[in-house]
Amino acid sequence: MAELGRSDVHGNDMIENLIAARKSLKLSLEKSKALGFSLEKAGPRLDEINRRLPSLEAAVRPIRADKEALVAAGGHINRAIGPAAAVLKVFDAVHGLEKSLSDPRNNLPGYLSVLKRLEEALRFLGDNCGLAIQWLDDILEYLEDNVMADEQHLLNLKKSVKGLRESQSDDERARLDGGLLNAALDKLEGEFRRLLTEHSVPLPMSSSPDLGEQAVIAPSLLPVSVIHKLQAILGRLRTNNRLEKCISIYVEVRSSNVRASLQALDLDYLEISIPEFNDVQSIEGYIAQWGKHLEFAVKHLFEAEYKLCNDVFERFGLDVWMGCFSKIAAQTGILAFLQFGKTVTESKKDPIKLLKLLDIFASLNKLRLDFNRLFGGAACIEIQNLTRDLIKRVIDGAAEIFWELLVQVELQRQIPPPPDGNVPILVLLIHRSWKHEKFQERILVSEVLNIVKAIELNLETWTKAYEDSILSNLFAMNNHYHLYKHLKGTKVGDLLGDSWFREHEQYKDYYAAIFLRDSWGKLPGHLSREGLILFSGGRATARDLVKKRLKNFNEAFDEMYKRQSSWVVPDRDLRDKICQQIVQAVVPVYRSYMQSYGPLVELDGSSSKYAKYSVQTLEQMLSSLFLPKPGRYASFKGRQLSAKFNNGVADLRRTTSAVV
Repeated sequence: MAELGRSDVHGNDMIENLIAARKSLKLSLEKSKALGFSLEKAGPRLDEINRRLPSLEAAVRPIRADKEALVAAGGHINRAIGPAAAVLKVFDAVHGLEKSLSDPRNNLPGYLSVLKRLEEALRFLGDNCGLAIQWLDDILEYLEDNVMADEQHLLNLKKSVKGLRESQSDDERARLDGGLLNAALDKLEGEFRRLLTEHSVPLPMSSSPDLGEQAVIAPSLLPVSVIHKLQAILGRLRTNNRLEKCISIYVEVRSSNVRASLQALDLDYLEISIPEFNDVQSIEGYIAQWGKHLEFAVKHLFEAEYKLCNDVFERFGLDVWMGCFSKIAAQTGILAFLQFGKTVTESKKDPIKLLKLLDIFASLNKLRLDFNRLFGGAACIEIQNLTRDLIKRVIDGAAEIFWELLVQVELQRQIPPPPDGNVPILVLLIHRSWKHEKFQERILVSEVLNIVKAIELNLETWTKAYEDSILSNLFAMNNHYHLYKHLKGTKVGDLLGDSWFREHEQYKDYYAAIFLRDSWGKLPGHLSREGLILFSGGRATARDLVKKRLKNFNEAFDEMYKRQSSWVVPDRDLRDKICQQIVQAVVPVYRSYMQSYGPLVELDGSSSKYAKYSVQTLEQMLSSLFLPKPGRYASFKGRQLSAKFNNGVADLRRTTSAVV
């Protein structure tokens, strides 16, 4: 039993041990399971740690670097950071200036001062950005050589520095201020244009071709204060390579102002072409205007622009302001003036053209000194060449016509004389010495005298060609007086001599006397007093005689007045004199007759048929005879030809170089 008991106890112990072992095993299994689960969860964390190990290694690498390299790194970094910080500070200051660059009109000096500071700041940035970049390059190289940073970090830094280095190109450097400088300069150009436009006032003009009164009016130049502002603006814009743009603005505004001043003169005729006119005579009015308009444009408009260009651009050198002026002159009409002259030279040859060529030459010669001064610079080479070409064409064309003039004068002899007794189209004098060849004065004098003789022969032929002898006498009187008046006191007149002038003056007086005797001098004969003094036949008989004689007088007067009302005496002095002689020959006799016998017919019911004209009416009609008709051309115009002849032989040795 005892053994059995011990056996039971032993069995129980074994069971307990088994239970305990079971619990321990179960607990171990649970721990193993928990450990496996924990290990399973730790896998990704280990992978993350594994990935972070290189960066951690790079982070602690400086600690592992050489001690001396670590100590030197501080100095390298400080040298790189200093310039970079200064650049950043200036960059911030640049953008702080933006508010002060709003409108130059309000305060131009202040605006220019701020703009100058902006330029200096940008210049600092441009100069020092490169230095800062160089220091950054150095520190990167140092870090890389001494393995003091990871490769990725160095790569990112290198990309940033490369971007900074590329910004140092000219195109990119302009973006350092975000376009602030360009915007400020654009505003300054706008202010330059505004100042010019607001103070450029066209010269008030009238369309009248007579510029005598207007010639003393000069266009108002810009105020001194405005010129100073323009110069200050130009200085800043030139610093920023915008001078050419300013010149373009200046030329545009001032050219527009000159064109506006000339617009009232109606210069459309300058564009006329050869197919648009038949001959020079059809545009002679334009040629006369051309000389006046050219003189006005040169002496007043271009002169003013020349002075103003000098005032505004003087600081920038002769080439700049002369170039500016030449562009204004070319764009506002000087080339068109010269082209018109060239067009005239290309028209067909005739004697009238010779006079017009002389007019053109006289106009150019009158402006010779002005042309040389205004257009003598290298910038005006086109104007100089066109002027020289025009002068050569004028000289060559005039000389060619002159040397053919004798033949043309002789050919005119076959043409009927003027139907109104006027002066025919006869032209004298042009100078062969204007060509670039040796002048032979004897040849010229001989040719001039031959032409004068041919003209005299023409006059003699034409005088005999009239069927109406009275008209023939009027024609002869006109032409002999014309030659006398317009050649006397000239170089040609000196060649002809005093006897020649006395002869033509005598001829003029002779034909005037014959004209008066054979025409108006016969009218008083119709107012005879014969048979009326004593009224021997009674009052009725006297009245009939007065009526008959007044009727005959009226018929003769009407017929003669009608015929001669279309005749012309072109010279005013001669016309006044011949009309006065006619009045003296007719009116006193008529007045006396009407005072004595007018009452005999005034009470008659048909008195108006006989007392047809009052004394005053008769005198007015006779005083208005022989007036030139509008549009009628007389070849020798007193003022024009006198000037030509007076300047004639004295100018024989003048060459084209005299003008330009």
